Amino acid sequence: MSEKIVLTSEDIRRTLARIAHEIIERSLTTEEIVLIGLHTRGVPLARRLAANIETFEGTKIPVGSLDFSLYRDDLASRNFTPVVKSTDIPVNIDDKTIILVDDVLFTGRSIRAAMDALIDIGRPRAIKLVVLIDRGHRELPIRPDYVGKNIPSSLNEDIKVKLNETDDTDEVTIITETKEAGR
Repeated sequence: MSEKIVLTSEDIRRTLARIAHEIIERSLTTEEIVLIGLHTRGVPLARRLAANIETFEGTKIPVGSLDFSLYRDDLASRNFTPVVKSTDIPVNIDDKTIILVDDVLFTGRSIRAAMDALIDIGRPRAIKLVVLIDRGHRELPIRPDYVGKNIPSSLNEDIKVKLNETDDTDEVTIITETKEAGR
């Protein structure tokens, strides 16, 4: 197995600052935006984006967290019991622009499940998507509105996002499974 760092702590900081500026630039007003992080690493990313927007724009953006585990379409086929985390959305989402925040976009199935969970909570005006990493391999027609970095990957590679809040370090690595000699 080989592991290569593709984003350092400083790269992540700059990327989130850029995305925060893009959100500000594309929004008529930041007062109707709610950032909702997807468990687990989307939550601290959403909080960091909100802090950046507040620094740049002076507007405090509500931040929530969303557990979509019971909305997954692979519960029966994966033969496991999901660990249900909390959903905490501090404001009414009706007629708001919701920006879902996740660390890695892969097949799109998690985002579909998150949108189903969100629509059960309320009726947003729009749902946008921020991902730190887009690695490709979409199985559903899901496209992020804001992307930190596109990292085309093969199916034998894994993208690992580590954040200070969850892993005591900030970095993104790509891990490649290598075949051992003689196998």
